[in-house]
Amino acid sequence: MNNRLETARALTTAAEQKAAELGIHISTTVVDDGGNVVAFSRMDGTQLASSAISQGKAYSAVAFGRPSKDMDSVAQPGQSGYALQAIDSRFVFSGGGLPLFFGGTLTGGIGVSGGSAEQDQLCAEAALVSMEYNSSK
Repeated sequence: MNNRLETARALTTAAEQKAAELGIHISTTVVDDGGNVVAFSRMDGTQLASSAISQGKAYSAVAFGRPSKDMDSVAQPGQSGYALQAIDSRFVFSGGGLPLFFGGTLTGGIGVSGGSAEQDQLCAEAALVSMEYNSSK
């Protein structure tokens, strides 16, 4: 797929397929390398808060170029990144946000919310596998 929107929609579909396997309802957001939303999808029955959380996870993954869950430890009280969420309220540091690298270049991020952090992470990973993306350089 060479169209950014088609690719983003395919990623959200793949994440939703994994969610259905897990028996959960999710919201999925795909952003470009500037953190702009390219595609968003919310399964019927997904809690309302998951919409904003999925967007925050996708934004966080692209902003830091790493999985959103990797930032959790540095954002805790007493750690070097504790003020990050006060600087930008869009940051969400829990499982389910992955950067999208294609050919070694950061091209965007995907964020999933609706299940546990572990379930969200599995859905995001399934989306990347489906499109042969990498979540690391």
